[in-house]
Amino acid sequence: MLNQPNQLSCLHFERGDCTSCQWLELSYQNQLTEKEADLKRLIFPFILQNETEILPLVRSPISRFRNKAKMVVSGSVERPILGILRDQNDAQSGVDLTDCSLYPPSFSALFPILKDFIARAGLVPYNIAKKKGELKYILITESQFNQSLMIRFVVRSEAKRALVERELPHLVGKLPKNSVISLNIQPQHAAVLEGETEIFLTEHKVIEEHFNGIPLFIRPQGFFQTNPFVASQLYLTARQWIENLPIQKCWDLFCGVGGFGLHCAKALQDKGVDVELTGIEISASAIASATKSAQRLGLEKVTFASLDSAQFALNEVGSTPDLVIVNPPRRGIGKPLAEFLNDLGSPYLIYSSCNAQSMAKDFAALTNYELNKVQLFDMFPHTSHYETLTFLIKK
Repeated sequence: MLNQPNQLSCLHFERGDCTSCQWLELSYQNQLTEKEADLKRLIFPFILQNETEILPLVRSPISRFRNKAKMVVSGSVERPILGILRDQNDAQSGVDLTDCSLYPPSFSALFPILKDFIARAGLVPYNIAKKKGELKYILITESQFNQSLMIRFVVRSEAKRALVERELPHLVGKLPKNSVISLNIQPQHAAVLEGETEIFLTEHKVIEEHFNGIPLFIRPQGFFQTNPFVASQLYLTARQWIENLPIQKCWDLFCGVGGFGLHCAKALQDKGVDVELTGIEISASAIASATKSAQRLGLEKVTFASLDSAQFALNEVGSTPDLVIVNPPRRGIGKPLAEFLNDLGSPYLIYSSCNAQSMAKDFAALTNYELNKVQLFDMFPHTSHYETLTFLIKK
């Protein structure tokens, strides 16, 4: 049990400047009660009396739990504002959120360094109304393993690249070792967070994170959980659920950087099982990270491929893994894939969901399975969102 206060106060929320934490007025215990009630309502049709185990939820710290920041840049080049815009069409409506209580303590020292760099490099904040300026966002991710940082400057063009590179040594010298800095080119006049082109300005292109002894690699444009404390518990739980089961072959669909599949494969390997793992994810960046992790762990019968998860599974005729792991985006896995997996008949299925509503819809198609275990992971305090981990067994 975490030793923490039961409520977080925030002047930005009280003033109405930032309402991202929609549930901030609720005590943390009341937030958890609401989430538990929502999950139980959605899975009620699938709970089997005396058979479905509803495990105690996993709490989060209520502050300093994020490992990343997505900052809109406004103001002037001499006095940049990092935070959000009250009005998306008014560059003068910037709210400075560098004191946000959700960010790790290390960011307090980082933000002044970034503001100084913006001024030195002449990165004029983009003015939406005037369609002028260069710097739109700064995207930051921190590794809890070695405190290295990935800092991405989202700019309209390469116009300021020479100035950025001139000032780069001054910035790098103030950052932790093995940090990554890049320019992301986003030329559109639209509220689009990032573009397709990534220009690395440092030798390092990934930062390394570790959860439960499993190395995971974070790259630009690859999804990674924002709450390391809860994410590590999520992966650890999945590993504990399957480590003593007779599993020789595993699919990890929507695998991201491979967190679930790698945890499970390593656990089985440690038990002397020569497990075969196939991980599928549409993001090539995430697949590159997952492959690097598998190599670091010495997992030989592991394949990660950049494909559409549903299309991969639907085309794998005559191949039935012992375990299927799915960790889809908010839309869920969808009826066609759910029906396919239902007919495929793998003995075990782990479904991790960030949207219990779409998960419940998918469960309706998994009629050949029984819901064995359910656990709520509060990945997103002060919002209505939460993560659910479930374990299903073939009837």
